[in-house]
Amino acid sequence: MKLRSAQLQDIEILFEIRTSVRENYQSREEIASLGITPNSLAKMLQTDCRAWIAEIETQDIGFSIANATEKTIFGIFVRPEFENQGVGRILMEAAEAWLCSYGIEQIWLVTGNNPHLRAYGFYLHTSWEAVGVESEGPFKGEMRFVKKC
Repeated sequence: MKLRSAQLQDIEILFEIRTSVRENYQSREEIASLGITPNSLAKMLQTDCRAWIAEIETQDIGFSIANATEKTIFGIFVRPEFENQGVGRILMEAAEAWLCSYGIEQIWLVTGNNPHLRAYGFYLHTSWEAVGVESEGPFKGEMRFVKKC
């Protein structure tokens, strides 16, 4: 497995991977209703965001994306057939290292507020700290995790 930086021509691949997941599934329409479209993703990748794609041979199997301005990991998604193989950890490490290279002291992310979700357990397992449920805004009801750089 290797990682590569996502480029503008990879945007469709990012959407394919995102809509392939079992847990936290969202259709393209649901994702668009949140303001995440090919155009908005292109703008993100051209400004303060960076994404990485994990691949085995020529198959794209997962991605992570981080936002330096917001100091957050925006998402990590792995195709179901490649779950539990260390892909998420490698993608997380790339995003964390990139954010921390900016001199950021603490980074954050949100996920569903259910300890039984795989993502919730994954973040705890990778040394993230659950600090509380978001009470307002677009992440209302989601659990906020933080990690020091």
